[in-house]
Amino acid sequence: MKRTSTAIWEGSGKEGSGNLSSQSEILNNTPYSFSSRFEEGSGTNPEELIAAAHAGCFAMKLSFILGAAGYTPDKLEAKCEVTLDDGAITSSQITLNASVPGIDEDTFAKSVKDAEENCPISKVLSTNISVDYTLS
Repeated sequence: MKRTSTAIWEGSGKEGSGNLSSQSEILNNTPYSFSSRFEEGSGTNPEELIAAAHAGCFAMKLSFILGAAGYTPDKLEAKCEVTLDDGAITSSQITLNASVPGIDEDTFAKSVKDAEENCPISKVLSTNISVDYTLS
């Protein structure tokens, strides 16, 4: 399986602007700029997209792990915060709210750790990754 996305950037780093498009067309000439990346301007940015990818990948991986252990989650809500400092992503922090009927704390904690370490996006990120969770 291969997936593609395209970035088009025009102009200088600070005054220029660009757009992102994805194979699925969910991103379709979606704008990004210096302002949307380093300030609070409108549009997306690479770090926001990495955070979305990490949250989505982690939640899906955890669901597979739980399923293999005989549990079906009612809901896994993963929020990811990626930190960019001095031109490098220095951390990816996932906050998870989960509802998994019948699971014990130890099994859930081990499943979360497995997903944290083994979802494909975690494996590609070269940064500090952590997960805090609430199980209800």
